Amino acid sequence: MDTSGLRSSERTGATNGAETAQAAGADVGAAGGPTAAQLRRFIKSRAYVPLHELRRRFELNGDLDEVCQIDGPDGARIFVGLPPRESKFLADLARDGDIGLELSNDPRSPIVVGVYPIRPVSRG
Repeated sequence: MDTSGLRSSERTGATNGAETAQAAGADVGAAGGPTAAQLRRFIKSRAYVPLHELRRRFELNGDLDEVCQIDGPDGARIFVGLPPRESKFLADLARDGDIGLELSNDPRSPIVVGVYPIRPVSRG
């Protein structure tokens, strides 16, 4: 079969992004994005998740410079490079003590570069 006229995705049989994400276990909610529970489950399953990985995993393809302001756990103003809906989910998870937010150190600014789970300490 001559494949010279096909794009690389057609030659390899690759599917579109939504099918790929669902096949990888990243279900998307009815509103076209992940639910808060899906974000929490994904973050809790890893030691650290860079923000670009959340964008890729859940296909959060917003504008190039899309940044939303949230209130951090201590009331500080923090910026997140995600769409407004998912930014609110991260703010709620951080406020509830489920996740921690890693902020940029170079330059020092209140923008989230990654998230990590906060595991409960067992006493016993």
